[in-house]
Amino acid sequence: MPGSRPTQGGAASTRTAFISGPRLAGWVERFAASHGDLGYEDHDDGVRLAAADGATALLVAPWPDDGRPGRGSGLVERLGSLASQPRTVGLLLVRRGGYGVAVASEGVILAAKTGSKYVQSRSAAGGQSQQRFARRRANQADAMVEAVAEQARLIFGGQGFEYILPGGDRGLADEVLAHPALKPWADLPRLAYLDVPDPRAAVLKKAAADACAVRVTVTDPPGR
Repeated sequence: MPGSRPTQGGAASTRTAFISGPRLAGWVERFAASHGDLGYEDHDDGVRLAAADGATALLVAPWPDDGRPGRGSGLVERLGSLASQPRTVGLLLVRRGGYGVAVASEGVILAAKTGSKYVQSRSAAGGQSQQRFARRRANQADAMVEAVAEQARLIFGGQGFEYILPGGDRGLADEVLAHPALKPWADLPRLAYLDVPDPRAAVLKKAAADACAVRVTVTDPPGR
């Protein structure tokens, strides 16, 4: 599955992919061809598929309908329509090795900035060395939060958008979003956190596409 991120949990396995609205119906057809007849049910902001062989797929919209529901006669068709609506998202991706900030609409980046910062990994040393390391690491993290918040202020300030999509390191992203520089956007709804590697330009470009795609989580039955 393109864009999948496999994980293991007990005897079953799960994987996640991001499928654009126009491609969603085709993806569901291929899922049914591989796993058998499907059952459909509403699930929060999406659709849950249950296949004959025990596999399931949870399809979640990239954003709430906010009074603008998707159109169509079936659950999947309406979900794909909702994901295809032109909505604008502010992305804030940050990890210890760098950051990416962008405003994107329909998968296209309208304005963006990436940069490299570095926060050291945790140390196994003890005593005074550990204390010095902890102070240095905290200073690096504080400096990174300041720098990313300022870049986000500059990028966000030149664009209008409806939602914020955080990603990368949850703790760092939350600190940046709580920074006073980003107070004008504090009340915007946040979309589901996006798991990304260090946000280089290519990662940011993919995240912009994923921001307006249906998040699909497939759980295979044991033994598959």
